[in-house]
Amino acid sequence: MDVNTAFFRADTIPSLSIISNLNEMIQKEVRDNPRQRRLATVFLLYSATFWGLVWYPLRLLDEAGLSGPWQMLVAYGGAFLVLALARWPGLNGMRGQGGLLILMALAAGWTNVGFVLAMLDGSVARALILFYLSPLWTVLLGHFLLGEKLHRATLLALPLGLFGAGLMLWSPDILETGLSWGDMAAMTAGMAFALANVITRALHHLGTRQKTLVSWAGVVVVSLLLLALQGGDIPRVSVLAWGANLLLGVGGFLLTTLAVIYGVSHMPVQRSSVILLLEILVGALSAWLLAGENMNLREWMGGLLIVLAGLIAIFQEENQ
Repeated sequence: MDVNTAFFRADTIPSLSIISNLNEMIQKEVRDNPRQRRLATVFLLYSATFWGLVWYPLRLLDEAGLSGPWQMLVAYGGAFLVLALARWPGLNGMRGQGGLLILMALAAGWTNVGFVLAMLDGSVARALILFYLSPLWTVLLGHFLLGEKLHRATLLALPLGLFGAGLMLWSPDILETGLSWGDMAAMTAGMAFALANVITRALHHLGTRQKTLVSWAGVVVVSLLLLALQGGDIPRVSVLAWGANLLLGVGGFLLTTLAVIYGVSHMPVQRSSVILLLEILVGALSAWLLAGENMNLREWMGGLLIVLAGLIAIFQEENQ
């Protein structure tokens, strides 16, 4: 879950590191321009709703014969081509950064592919909430890789989030059965998101279009690697299914990314983060209504602790 691009999805989960330095200017602009504030709110609400509902077309495409990796290859490959052809950002600032760019691409690639596989394999709400552990992983990676200070609020958020994850994942036979594939995919996708987020800070001199194209290229590469490991031929599905998959990428992922960029660029970090939490609610309700999915009380309690811990981490980062 671009789950979108690991650089604008501070919505549900990211830390908005790219634009956090503009926060004071943004708050003044928001106060002075209520029209932009309203438009930013609409775009963020649209983005949260899209990401809360996107599991449904993904599952329909899966039932039509397009597996998760195939869906991501077509969707993000199409989005990459459209953005690259519309406005190629060039390679300025990329020379000498090959190692970081490759690592960022692979991390962003698994962020999106892993998140989609989690929603296809398991509970939508569990996938969304477990992915939301990513702000905690971002804090830890920022501390160990970038030397960022751990604050008191952060030290509270870490055990709170991990305890919430333990509540969600606990079962009497967990030591024998281990974690499900969907849970593992959701959590590792969140970890990959955090890694991509931290690398983004190190590559702060690059433009947002450059980082977006690198991340989408990473989705294509990771999808191809998974398909190569799985083997098999190109799926024999209808032209309608291929077209719907491409439309989801260009008309869905690409447009939603642009909406999130506008929204978070014209609204304070804390407010946009809260608005985009709507994604979890939309995902849980839609999965309950359309797929009959539900979580028990223990799982919801764990999920609430994870969300609370994520908000503490995001708010603390903005106040640094």
